[in-house]
Amino acid sequence: MSIVLHVDGDRWRAHLDRTVAANPGLVPVVKGNGYGFGAPVLTGECERLAGQAGVALIAVGTYREAGPALAAFSADVLVLEPYRPTLHGDLAVLSEPALVHTVTSVADVLDLHSRAPGARLVAEGLTSMNRHGCRVEDYADLVTAVGSHLVGGTLHLPLGSGHQAEVSAWLTRFPTLSTWFLSHVSPDELGRLRTAYPGVALRPRVGTALWLGEPAALTVRADVLDVRAVAAGSHAGYRGRSMGAGHLVVVSGGTAHGVAMEAPSAVSSLRQRAIVLAEGALEAAGRVRSPFSLPTSTTGASTSLWFVEPPHMQVSLVHVPQSTIPPAIGDQLDVRVRLTTFWADDVVLT
Repeated sequence: MSIVLHVDGDRWRAHLDRTVAANPGLVPVVKGNGYGFGAPVLTGECERLAGQAGVALIAVGTYREAGPALAAFSADVLVLEPYRPTLHGDLAVLSEPALVHTVTSVADVLDLHSRAPGARLVAEGLTSMNRHGCRVEDYADLVTAVGSHLVGGTLHLPLGSGHQAEVSAWLTRFPTLSTWFLSHVSPDELGRLRTAYPGVALRPRVGTALWLGEPAALTVRADVLDVRAVAAGSHAGYRGRSMGAGHLVVVSGGTAHGVAMEAPSAVSSLRQRAIVLAEGALEAAGRVRSPFSLPTSTTGASTSLWFVEPPHMQVSLVHVPQSTIPPAIGDQLDVRVRLTTFWADDVVLT
């Protein structure tokens, strides 16, 4: 049994190539679950891009992810997690010459260089994201402390657009920095910033828009493991939930894969709030729509299926109504997942 991410390799790689070509200095981000592909698949693509497009730096999220990336990628690896002596001071990876560290304070720079004298660093400024970073009034001291080991400045912005003024303020205040790494700055904003600061190399760090920017190339499918007819009022599952007449289908994919495991909703419009309220009301009544869907015609139409109960660890129980032809054992159902929280049993890259 398996739930598999199927990738149209030609279409996906063409998107990767276009994205890298259109964004000079792009730094691919390979972190977490590897955006649903898994880090080894993405690191392999980065190695291909290194040979074809000159990608010479990738970014990982944590020091824990740095070791495998260094082993699989032939150029440099930037760690986005800021160096903290109490957390990272004893790590053997600190002295790897291909590793680039992120720092946010003078004290951390001094500690890191006492352990790894040749370590190269990027100095992170605190933006409106308000997560990691050095305050602007202390940033000059940080840059001075890093000295000749400085690779560049770095800014991590919130999602969305409208960051040009904030980035401009940093670039104007610190004109001697010739390289800046930027997250979540749109291509249009980058273009305007490059025009305004022609002597500065602006290097976008890109994850989601790179790996998941061609959704038509990505399909998740799950194996049908069992199918049985059920009468109205039949019960099933750990909680003995009641069903209508139709068919009970046992399908691969559960909480271990991230199926139906969603991050909190970032609702920002009346329509989004209405959807969340409607879904909450249905869930309170014991009705939860599953991410599994069953093709119902040769035209590509499909029927969304309802959970019988919350997904199990590796399988889910869904209900096919009496009016719909059920699948057979061995068939596959399409699955709608959020790839940044999804762990596939396998990735098939065609």
